[in-house]
Amino acid sequence: MARIAFILLCHKDPEAIIAQANRLTAVGDYMAIHFDARASAAHYRMIRTALQDNPNVTFAKRRIKCGWGEWSLVQATLNAVQSAVEAFPRATHFYMLSGDCMAIKSAEYAHSFLDSADADYIESFDYFESDWIKTGIKEERLTYRHFFNERTHKRLFYAAFNLQRKLGLKRAIPQDIQVQIGSQWWCLRRRTIEQILQFTRKRPDVMRFFRTTWIPDETFFQTLVRHLIPKNEIRSRTLTFLMFSDYGMPVTFYNDHYDLLLSQDFLFARKISPGAIDLKERLGDLYAAEGVRFQISNEGRSLYKFLAGRGRIGRRFASRFWETESTLGRERELLIVICKKWHVAKRLLHRIRQVTNMPAIEYLFNEESTYLPDLGGIQSSLGKRTRHRRALMRMLFDYYDTDRLIVCMDPGNLDLLQDFCGDRSTTRLLEVECQFSDDYLVGHAKRVGLAGDQTPPDTLARLLPTIRNDMTFESDQIRDQGFENYQRIREADPVEENTGKLAQFLAISSDKAHEIASTDYLYAD
Repeated sequence: MARIAFILLCHKDPEAIIAQANRLTAVGDYMAIHFDARASAAHYRMIRTALQDNPNVTFAKRRIKCGWGEWSLVQATLNAVQSAVEAFPRATHFYMLSGDCMAIKSAEYAHSFLDSADADYIESFDYFESDWIKTGIKEERLTYRHFFNERTHKRLFYAAFNLQRKLGLKRAIPQDIQVQIGSQWWCLRRRTIEQILQFTRKRPDVMRFFRTTWIPDETFFQTLVRHLIPKNEIRSRTLTFLMFSDYGMPVTFYNDHYDLLLSQDFLFARKISPGAIDLKERLGDLYAAEGVRFQISNEGRSLYKFLAGRGRIGRRFASRFWETESTLGRERELLIVICKKWHVAKRLLHRIRQVTNMPAIEYLFNEESTYLPDLGGIQSSLGKRTRHRRALMRMLFDYYDTDRLIVCMDPGNLDLLQDFCGDRSTTRLLEVECQFSDDYLVGHAKRVGLAGDQTPPDTLARLLPTIRNDMTFESDQIRDQGFENYQRIREADPVEENTGKLAQFLAISSDKAHEIASTDYLYAD
């Protein structure tokens, strides 16, 4: 059976560290602690004294003064790992933790999970090919030597960096090493850890290289594991659930996140708020519990993204000049069907094509799979379509050799509607208002990743009003814009009423509009 040696890097809150160590070792697991040498000596003595009689706890033999982004974090980890290897010969896995982490599964579940596959769990993506680094320097983290901390000595950091660049002191990456990048929160098997420690003794050249890279805790272990371990024995993921806001800040969990955390496909989570006393107590009791069943729905990140985006009105970035200065053409008409039930809009477009023979394209800004002709690559991804929306639309008008084109959009595409309605061409909008049953909303939540098949009913019950209100909010936003040439038909309205609005929207006869509006299967789920 798996026995875990936790590698705990910490620098504050001694009471929480003591509680965490006792909690995780009470079921037979182990812990090696590195307490930052910059931190309070009195706090370190408190931890040593409180845990001195716990045979399943050891300490790094040498403490390091740690700094974010520095090699010191890797060295501190290696020191704690070495102590754990020596002190706990029965440990089968080594799991990186911080003082802000807590278990979100029982030890019984965690051990069974690790026993189910002979594998290492560590994020490791190709450093140069992946988009793991979102901002800041990338290649320069490796190819220049970094002797100062960018956070604490910013001027020295960039002065040294710019001097090396000016003098052409760029260095080569060790030839047999393919640098990888990923989260520092990993879980590795004992034989993998032993190979890494052996590698550190045999390859001083690689050690010298990483010592002067920037943020090596995101590259060192990730690279060595890929270098030493067969690919089929690596799961490129972390077992610690963590999220970041779109400002790059870690998301903190509070007392009301208990059910959400337990439903995620992870063993631990960070960061737990120091003030989330109830959450800490419940998670603390959970690790020693037996016979607990977990329903894994894994919607946490999607749900956070959805909820965090509520109430953000307006556009974060201005339009690009080539978009605002271009036009679809004064003589052209763009007709946009807006509907949250995509299948309803698609049926409507199908009937419009049948009756009017007008070129019609479905959710081209929402679905990658929407059929589009080859337009030289501009149609190849949703990102390109959105960035170059006016250019794309002009090319579609030209391709179909028409001055009238109809497309579908989701009500959430307010920025696109604003842009097209601001064009010199004529833009007509038809919003299709549908009724949403609870069953439909549940299905919608699952389709967009806000819920899964195992999401508990009480979680869904709390989520559905938010989704329903969000759909109403999107529709209200569109009406509040006061767009010209806006029409709205409703599922609940009589066919005759919808006929008149369709005739005006499409500029067709009432007979043809009635033929479309009276389609009996139009709104069926």
